Parts: sequence; C-alpha cells; structure tokens
Amino acid sequence: MIDARSDTHLWAERYDRDLADVFAIQSEIAKKIADQLQAKISPSEKAAIEKPSTTDLAAYNLYLRAQELFADTSDPIHAREKLPQAAQLLDEAVARDPNFLQAWSLLSRVHGAAYFRGHDHTPARLGLANAAAQAALRLQPDAGEAHLALAIYYYNGFRDYGRARSELVIARRALPNNADVFRYTGMIDRREGHWEEATRNLERALELDPRNFFTLQQLALAYGWQRRYADEVRTYDRALAIMPGDPASRINLALVALDWRADIKPFQATLATLVAENPGLPLDLDALRPALCERPATAATRALTNYPREGVVNNGVNNPRAYWDGVIARCQGDSAKAQAAFTAARREVEKTVERQPDFAAALSLLGMIDAGLERKEQAIQEGRRACELLPVSKDAIDGAALAINLAQIYAWTGEKDRAIEQIATVERVPNTLSYGLLKLHPYWDPLRGDPRFEKIVEALAPK
Repeated sequence: MIDARSDTHLWAERYDRDLADVFAIQSEIAKKIADQLQAKISPSEKAAIEKPSTTDLAAYNLYLRAQELFADTSDPIHAREKLPQAAQLLDEAVARDPNFLQAWSLLSRVHGAAYFRGHDHTPARLGLANAAAQAALRLQPDAGEAHLALAIYYYNGFRDYGRARSELVIARRALPNNADVFRYTGMIDRREGHWEEATRNLERALELDPRNFFTLQQLALAYGWQRRYADEVRTYDRALAIMPGDPASRINLALVALDWRADIKPFQATLATLVAENPGLPLDLDALRPALCERPATAATRALTNYPREGVVNNGVNNPRAYWDGVIARCQGDSAKAQAAFTAARREVEKTVERQPDFAAALSLLGMIDAGLERKEQAIQEGRRACELLPVSKDAIDGAALAINLAQIYAWTGEKDRAIEQIATVERVPNTLSYGLLKLHPYWDPLRGDPRFEKIVEALAPK
C-alpha cells in the first residue's frame, strides 16, 4: 500500500492462492488495510467488505473490463468508441449475474453518459440508464452505489440538480469517503455557478482518490474557467504524470499560455509534436478552434485533416467536419467555398433540430451555421432561442458556452453593439472566452478597433 500523495510505502503482503479465492482475498485485504490505517469501520461498511459484489468470476472480469473502458472516455473521440463497448460488457455481466449491483450501477452511468454526450441523445437511451439504476435499487434499496447511479441519471438526463443532490446525500451516508460522490457534488455546484463550493468538492474528491485522471481533468477545467491559470497548470502536470501520453491533456496544458498570455507558441509546438508522433491522431474542437488563432489559417487547415470525418460531439451535438471547412474558408476569404461547406453542415444539423426542436446546443450550432450563410434573422433567432432554453442560470457551463455562441452570431451578422454587450455579460461569470481567444481569434475580428471591445480585452490581460 502506497500513500499516493507522497509515494510513501505503508504496507505490503504477499497473497499466493487459487484464483477461485479472489473474492475472499479482496475482503481480507480490505480488512488488513483498514486495520493498518486504524480506520473505524461501521457495521454496514464491515458487511460490505465481507460480502463480495459477485461470486461469478467471469461476470466480475467483464465488469472490470467495462470499468477500464469507462475510465478512458474523458474525451469525446474515445467516448464514441468505448461507451458502447462498456455497455455490451456490462450487459453480459448482469446476464450472468442479475444480482451484481455494482455492474447495474455502472451500466446506468454508461448509458447516461452516452445520452448526455450526444452519442445517443434519445429517450430510449435515457430509459436504459433509468432501468439499470432501478435494477440496482431493487437489489439493495439503501446501496450507496445505486443512489449514486440515480443521482448521475438525474444529472445527465434532466439537469435536475435538486433530485441529483438528494440522491447524493443518501449515497454519501452509505459511502462517506467515496470520491465519486464528492466529484459529482462538485460538478453540480459548478453547473449551478457555485464555483468556490465546486472547487472545494473536486479538491476533496482528489484527496480521496489522488490518481483519478478524470477528477484531475475536471479540476483543471474548473481552475481554467475561473482564470486560476497557475493552479490549472499544476493540475494538468499531475494528470500528465499519471498518463503522460494523453493528447487532450497535453493540448489543454499548452492552451493555458494562449488563454493566460495570448501566447500561441506552446500550443503550436504541442500540436506539431502530437501529429508527428501519430500522424493519424484524431483531433477534436479543443485542437481545431484554437488553431484558428494562427494567421493565416494554415495550422487549422492542417488540424482539419485529423478531424474525424463523422464529426465530433460537443455539448451533446455532433459538430460536422463541413462546419469547420466553412469556418476556415470564411477566415481565408473564400466565400464560395464557405457557403458550400456551411450549406452541407446545415443539412446535417437541421436534421437534429427537426428531431429535437428544444435541443439548445443543436439550435446554437445551427445559428452559427446560418450566420455563416448570412441568414441573419434566422441565425439570431436560433442563437437566442438556444440561450432561452439553457440560460447560464440553469447551467453555468453549457449556458455560458451558448451565450458565447450568440456573441459570435451577433459578430458575424454585423450586430456589433449586441456582440459587445453579449461578451461583457459573459465575462461577468467564469467561462472559456479568455484573454487570448478574444485577442487572437478571428471570430472577433469584426469587433476589433471598437473601444468598448478593446476595453474588455485589456481588462482580461495578465497583470
């Protein structure tokens, strides 16, 4: 046993037994660790240690494989591939052992993630998430894992943070030192705009599970949105010490210099290194959007060759490659190519809006496309409607992203006053519209030279 905070050796013992005894060994190890740490174990915790989650070795192996896949879905490209694989493994696990509570709980989370991230944003997928959580609850109504799964279901499926919090309270009683409980409490705090509480809960989750890569990523993002850039760098350094090759974290670390100081060089160098290491590396919006800060748009054009042809899901909606073809062509002054690309992108996104007319992220993306197509009134109507459906007051993260999109729509359609007012409003809350992006990104070129816009940019400059 190692103290992950200091790498200090605490305890070790060798176990050489038949694999069939694995569940008994797990219980024994848990008891030994509790004794070594002089931890006080409640009767319910003692019972949980002594009772194995399943006695079916094959089901347990399927669960472990699904758990590993689910842990590697922090970026949208991996998630698209690995969430269905994890769901299939868990379906097999619960088919072998219908009483495997932890497998049902994880299955609910996997289905919920597929819904929330837009891979299958359908009532059917949400129903599968609920059914798996309810199966776990039927097995053990007071199980912390089951109530945690139900909390995440309300979070992912409905943004119903009140009901999610109620379930987390129940989960915490059964699992007082569970890192996931604190992490999701922090993520709800963040969505509700309670940034101090969010940071405190995410930091507590990290104390309980210091090598949790996903928690490190979430904490780094929270620091970045709050302009706590030194903390963001330190947290990404910790994440990369665990997974040194993770492309998303390497890119995000390099982007801190862009956000903080309008310095694009670290991002350019990192992107070039990543593509040199793996020429086929798929790149998402976190690489493509900042690449546009380089003039001319050669870096963005290169990055687009690594953008998946099927698009990348962001805020639950698929961003087609044609949209970025249009953006780059627009930046290069090729209006004919931009019009053709935006028209192709519109056909795809319009289908999503037709199926889900109140899907805020899809409406917002359609609004940006229509702004590129010079459909001014329609673009503004779509952008505003998206912000009405999901305002910052309802979701401080996605709502802020939609508010930034509306500012882009205003800028692209010649509504300079509205664009500047919108940016000023956004900058009153934590968000991703940084000093570097405002200073360098071509989205905001129509506003340059206006004293009101330049004052906002200067206010964000490093002091």
